[in-house]
Amino acid sequence: MAHGTTLSGSTVLVTGGGSGLGRRMALLAAERGARVLIWDLSADGGANVRDEIRAAGGTAEAQTVNVADRDAVKAAATEAGPIDVLINNAGVVSGRLLLDAADEDIERTFNVNVLALYWVTRAFLPGMTSRGCGTVVTVASAAGLVGVARQTDYSASKFAAFGFNESLRAELRSGGSGVSTLVVCPYYIDTGMFDGVRTRFPLLLPILKEEEVAVKILDGIEAGREKLVLPPLVNLVPAARILPVAAFDRLMDVLGINRTMDHFTGRPGTGHAAGTAPEAE
Repeated sequence: MAHGTTLSGSTVLVTGGGSGLGRRMALLAAERGARVLIWDLSADGGANVRDEIRAAGGTAEAQTVNVADRDAVKAAATEAGPIDVLINNAGVVSGRLLLDAADEDIERTFNVNVLALYWVTRAFLPGMTSRGCGTVVTVASAAGLVGVARQTDYSASKFAAFGFNESLRAELRSGGSGVSTLVVCPYYIDTGMFDGVRTRFPLLLPILKEEEVAVKILDGIEAGREKLVLPPLVNLVPAARILPVAAFDRLMDVLGINRTMDHFTGRPGTGHAAGTAPEAE
């Protein structure tokens, strides 16, 4: 197991930290004694979380950053300075069938969910490497382990996020780096990003609680965990791939995986097209 990073006294950067899971992780990290830096596309969202933390006696800063813009990321990273924990949390979902998704929706999904991982991690990893410590967290998804109907862009982007983390972990390990990685693959979370989704077996595949997921992620950072899959049943998905394709698909259908998005609406009031939610899982 990799070395954990103690949050107390550390500087933690959360992308997409102005709402949803990102906000919750920022608040809880501050409670554990971290100095928190919030990056969000919404200036108001980031500032509100910063002020919440400060009002509770914590230390926080906020920057308005489009993580899909590599030049903006470089400039913001220079202003931010060294960090100890990077939580790549920003993400978007369109929730449309392949033929219904606009070209711009697909490009945006990959710009935010995939390419931003490169721009943000490349901005901060050299500092972590030179200090020989730190943690890079990639918030992927259970949809990065199994493809889901109405998620051809989102699921593919999360498969990419999972592969990004795995390859980065291999690079760091082979190079003898003291920097750790953690990939997080949660099922749907009640942040509002996936409003309208339904689960056939709520005892086996529950809609996860935002605060509980945030706590598990922060615990994982401190414990040096390298992978966090929620709920535990999702761990069976990779093993099930030993089945013939038709049998695997049948199992996913029995679990109701490919009907979960049938009533998807997404987060209301985002200022984006219906079904598009900006932020994280």
